[in-house]
Amino acid sequence: MQEIIEKLQNITDDKTLNPAQKARYLSIEAENMLPYPALDAQTAEALKQRVICDMYEGHAPYKPRYVLPDYSIVLKNGSAYLELPPPETLDEAINTLMIAYHHVPSVTGIPVYIGQLDDLLLPFCDGVSDDALYRKIKLFWRYLDRVLPDAFMHANIGPTDNRVARAILRVDAELKQIAPNLTFLYDPKISSEDILAMATNNIVECSKPHIANHPLHAKLFDDRGYGIVSCYNVLPIAGGASTLTRVNLKEVALRADSVVHFFAEVLPHYMELNFRLAKVRVDYLFNKSNFFTSFLVEEGWIDPDRFTVMYGIYAMAEAVNILQEKEGLAGQYGFDDVANKLGYRMSEEMARIVKNRPLENVWRGRAMLHSQAGISIDEGATPGVRIPYGTEPDPVSHVQALAPHHQYYSSGISEILTVDETIKNNPEAMLQLCKGALESGFREFTANVASNDLVRVTGYMVRLSDIAKFKACKGSRTNTTALASEAADGTGILDRKPRVVGHELYPSYGQ
Repeated sequence: MQEIIEKLQNITDDKTLNPAQKARYLSIEAENMLPYPALDAQTAEALKQRVICDMYEGHAPYKPRYVLPDYSIVLKNGSAYLELPPPETLDEAINTLMIAYHHVPSVTGIPVYIGQLDDLLLPFCDGVSDDALYRKIKLFWRYLDRVLPDAFMHANIGPTDNRVARAILRVDAELKQIAPNLTFLYDPKISSEDILAMATNNIVECSKPHIANHPLHAKLFDDRGYGIVSCYNVLPIAGGASTLTRVNLKEVALRADSVVHFFAEVLPHYMELNFRLAKVRVDYLFNKSNFFTSFLVEEGWIDPDRFTVMYGIYAMAEAVNILQEKEGLAGQYGFDDVANKLGYRMSEEMARIVKNRPLENVWRGRAMLHSQAGISIDEGATPGVRIPYGTEPDPVSHVQALAPHHQYYSSGISEILTVDETIKNNPEAMLQLCKGALESGFREFTANVASNDLVRVTGYMVRLSDIAKFKACKGSRTNTTALASEAADGTGILDRKPRVVGHELYPSYGQ
């Protein structure tokens, strides 16, 4: 008990945390004082050894990890629970959304999805000038970052070229905020070349937005559609993810004697244990937490049948390199055809296992495979299927090495191409790199520019200047700066190797 008291006291006395952050950390500690939902001995031991991982979501799954409300419902009908009438003007629509966000839970305590904003707001823009729209969006954007200061909050726009999408891109480039995260859904049959260029120019300016391959995503979902939330997680609208559990492929590979042993016995064993972990957490959420009795369900914002399980994997690079060594092969992941093909085989096999394993209280009865971006304490384990930080090849080779993986990860996969600041002299190169990646099968295109203050960590945003202030014990008003600082120290996110898009394919360039 004394140890618990000291832990809580350290939170209340921490000079780097503001009162809201202290309240959040105290609530996490309180939840984790509860007993964990009952696990069988094998699953509990694998979780203890962190061969499988619950993402530290908490001991009592009383809310889903990610919730994607259909915000069009509240804009059409208002909300009886919140005593909100249906909005009639753009100001009223934005105000309704601002109120709604405070009642949407997530694993972070902040809404991770704030909607397909151009679709939501366009019906209210008749009679609103472009200048007025820009000013209203700018105020809205400031509100989001200042009142909901969490980089996992995520907005979507596109695939059409429209006034709201353009206003959001303009404001996002100007303000360079960590929140909200942003994805432009790109469809070559719908999106104009101009708005795609505007989006890729924004990447050059502020490392946002993600560019999503809309046709690839859309064909996996129904007419109600999907949203991209938090980092780059692709989930059903009006649903979400009950939980995200993951397998550490590095740890799995360390327990295998050979490639044959890995695929025949060790990988299936730990994948099954991860399914059991997910099942226990879903069972608690649906059968004990009473979450699905809320007004969000009663008013139609969400549907319990549209919640899935995200089945995460990470540390593929380390797993492949370990198995290559055990087979007496020198080739490294990302650079060698044999090693890369071993990685593709892993992705294909894991997708097959996930597809064939039924789960109750899960959308369509199956989990969704996810290339998980890692967390701040993942030392020695590269996120998802990415190439280890600091060893990245030129951007074209980078895309070619990883594109074959993307077909398997239905609930999200993302690489982060770190581009040299000379891209600012030729932003057209970012546009062409983006188009080439999407045409090669990338589900998501993401890039950092080395000289930008605003950069991506694993999928969320941080300002390097905020990390510096945090390390100087000045705290941060944004909830995710502490995570980014921890990741910078332990996982090498700042070791990414900036590359020049052009010229690097010439022999000896940059050596």
